Amino acid sequence: MKITKYTSVTPTLIDNDHAKGIAGRVMIGKKDGANNFCMRIFEVAPGGHTPKHAHAWEHEIFVHSGKAEVYGNGKWNPIEAGTVVFVPPNEEHQMRNTGQELFIFACLIPAGAPEL
Repeated sequence: MKITKYTSVTPTLIDNDHAKGIAGRVMIGKKDGANNFCMRIFEVAPGGHTPKHAHAWEHEIFVHSGKAEVYGNGKWNPIEAGTVVFVPPNEEHQMRNTGQELFIFACLIPAGAPEL
């Protein structure tokens, strides 16, 4: 069993032409012996965004705090703390922080997909 605070994991910082203001942490993954899923926590700074992309695996997302928009089905949709998002395989998607505080969300992916 693993029990830890997400802030105890050193984040990978992502800030480039495709994504801005992101701190990503693999909370549970291959190193923990997780054979089916990977859990990641992302913090997106105000004005930050994930890359717009698509891939062959699904996402299950739980918004912990903040306000944002998620792109899916060809449009932007507002989301906030307590929102759950399912992104099916091969759907183009992106998230962008629209608030003044950190946008924090948990994202689950299947084993075998890149963890971060």
